[in-house]
This record gives sequence, C-alpha cells and structure tokens, in this order.
Amino acid sequence: MSAGALTLATLDGANIEIKDAVGDDNIEIFGLTEEAIAGYYQRGDYHARDFYDQDPRLHAALDMLVNGQIPGIETEGRDIFNSLLTYNDEYFVLADFESYLAANERLDKLYQQPRIWAKKALANIAESGRFSADFTVQRYGREIWHVVAKTPEDDHEA
Repeated sequence: MSAGALTLATLDGANIEIKDAVGDDNIEIFGLTEEAIAGYYQRGDYHARDFYDQDPRLHAALDMLVNGQIPGIETEGRDIFNSLLTYNDEYFVLADFESYLAANERLDKLYQQPRIWAKKALANIAESGRFSADFTVQRYGREIWHVVAKTPEDDHEA
C-alpha cells in the first residue's frame, strides 16, 4: 500500500480499515458477504468439494498442491489441500475463488489505464501511514489492550 499497490482483498479484518481509509473506489473487494457466510452457517450447507468439483480451474490449482507439480511442498501442500477439502474449508476460500478471479481481472484492466491507476495508487500511498507497524501497535495498546504506551510527545512534556 505504501508503495502504491492497490489492495485486492476480502472484506474482513484490517481490509475493512483500509477500505474506510482509501474509499470504495481505491480498493478491490471480492468474496462472500457477511450475510452469505452467516447463511451458510445457519443452513449448514457449505460444501467446499462442490466448488472443487464444479470449477476446472480451481480443481487444477488445488491438485497442484498434491500431485507433484510444485516441487518441495509435499507436506504443506497436502495440509492445505486437506484443510480446504477434507475439513471443508472453514474460511470459505473456495467459495471466493470465482469472485477473486473477476476482481483480479478488473484490476488487470484498470492497470491498462495509467492515469486512473496512478490516482488510485496515490490515494493508497497517502493513507498508508496509519497502517505502519509502529502506529498500529501503539493504537492497539491504547484501544484494545488498554495499556499506556510512552510516546515521543511524552518526552517533550517532561
């Protein structure tokens, strides 16, 4: 973000804060809505394997985790594959796949328009400071952990 990247993300966690900071037009959101996820939980009808079985691109991508096409990831690949299919993808990753591809394509097209891309990138750069590690830890200390953190301003008051 501080280097001008546009965020491509689901609408959760810090991504909500990034969206609030840069505005809807300067971030690319994809994936299930909170309501859609709640619906899956209420109905109990999320079946990750359905997405795997119905989308050949997703099927091929997941198979690469376990079929040796990616060298050196035998254990990790199997763990990821199992978490998504055997244990039913608790984070709804497979349900977001199609939406991710569409969002990525929108960003690819946007990149072909340098002036618009640059304007959006500058908006991200301008708002990135609030997401620095130092600022974030200080804010969490104040707002979440409720600890008093010494700031540079404290040194000037002494």
